[in-house]
Amino acid sequence: MSKPVVTRFAPSPTGYLHIGGARTALFNWLFARGRGGKFLLRIEDTDRARSTPEATAAILQGMAWLGLDHDGDVVSQFEGAARHAEVAQQLLAEGKAYKCFASQDEIAAFRDAAKAAGQSTLYRSPWRDADASTHPEAPYVIRIKAPMDGVTVIKDQVQGDVTIKNDQLDDMILLRSDGTPVYMLAVVVDDHDMGVTHVIRGDDHLNNAARQMMIYTAMGWEVPVWAHIPLIHGPDGKKLSKRHGALGAQEYQAMGYSAAGMRNYLARLGWSHGDDEFFSDAQAQEWFGLDGIGKSPARFDTKKLENLCGQHNAASDDAALRQEIQAFLAAAGQPPLDDVQSENLERAMYCLKDRAKTFPDLIEKAHFILASRPLAPDEKAAKALANVSDGILSELTPQLQNVSWTRDDLEALLNAFAEAHDTKFGKLAAPLRAVLAGRAATPSVFDMMLILGRDETLARLADATG
Repeated sequence: MSKPVVTRFAPSPTGYLHIGGARTALFNWLFARGRGGKFLLRIEDTDRARSTPEATAAILQGMAWLGLDHDGDVVSQFEGAARHAEVAQQLLAEGKAYKCFASQDEIAAFRDAAKAAGQSTLYRSPWRDADASTHPEAPYVIRIKAPMDGVTVIKDQVQGDVTIKNDQLDDMILLRSDGTPVYMLAVVVDDHDMGVTHVIRGDDHLNNAARQMMIYTAMGWEVPVWAHIPLIHGPDGKKLSKRHGALGAQEYQAMGYSAAGMRNYLARLGWSHGDDEFFSDAQAQEWFGLDGIGKSPARFDTKKLENLCGQHNAASDDAALRQEIQAFLAAAGQPPLDDVQSENLERAMYCLKDRAKTFPDLIEKAHFILASRPLAPDEKAAKALANVSDGILSELTPQLQNVSWTRDDLEALLNAFAEAHDTKFGKLAAPLRAVLAGRAATPSVFDMMLILGRDETLARLADATG
């Protein structure tokens, strides 16, 4: 019987949750959730100088926005320092690690001499096989005894088998001279103790795997399944960076992208399931597998992200979309919708969400139901109003007072009215949009009338014709 799947996301709290980290978290979440396993979260906060509570909060907020729920409590790597040191001491006691008394100056001198002689600068400590009786009373680090010959094979589910010659591996430090554990040791101990079965992370960690495998082997622990995923590149083919624009998950929330659209887009960024582009979370969890991850870096494409967000907006439940828009406004530092506006927005959602790629798009289209009278027309709307006489709009008012307020009857009335004035309805629609919304780009005139109701529609006509 195979072990239950356990994955983890282990960010360093030195900044926001960048989009590459968000995709790594998503892949781990999809892999675990699709197999009934556990998805764990560990904050790798051993770098005390750079780790901040604010960065940890930003990571948690970014994951909450993306809907990437984790199992159990958040694990702090720093708080496990005593356990990490215990493992180093065990390896020392078993002769699989040793005390190295070499100073930084001695190591630097060795490397300078090796470089000058055209030899490998990989440091080989003279203390590796020294008798304990020769140990001085001086500060020391604890180093693992790396294999001296043969090869280490990283069996990677994305990159394939990666072979590294063991004579290229140094005797890695496990404990510093002040007794604190290094990151490489902490990662292995935490992954083992947390029961992690699959390590899915960026391929910038691929070389770390060979060094970390030394610790697994020395401790007699089972090595996890490795899956090192290519990094994300910008549209120019270079590693995604600040020059490409917004990088933090929360920045994308504040720009008005939907969480469902972002999950869908990030899943497709480096992974594929046939030709499927648009899919639900349930489908992604069912389909996601390590064999679908490509070896080449994916390119971030904002237009594709927008298109997928638009499709998810159209497919979303109206009430859920209403709540997400309130969260977007908070993230963007904008005032929330009041209860009346929020209810009106949900009522109008059916004619707003189909063509809105982002929430600012949707809110702009909803201006007619969110704004209060009298409406101030924008430049295009004012121009449309200037092209029609007040008389025509005034003439329309009594007819709207008496018509049955249904879509069919409103369409029949307005088409007949346009024909009576020897024009097409399209020519009448532009000034009506201006009257009803103060905008040129709006939902259909009929949808706006139905949502606003007879009294509000007539009041706006009266405002415009004064």
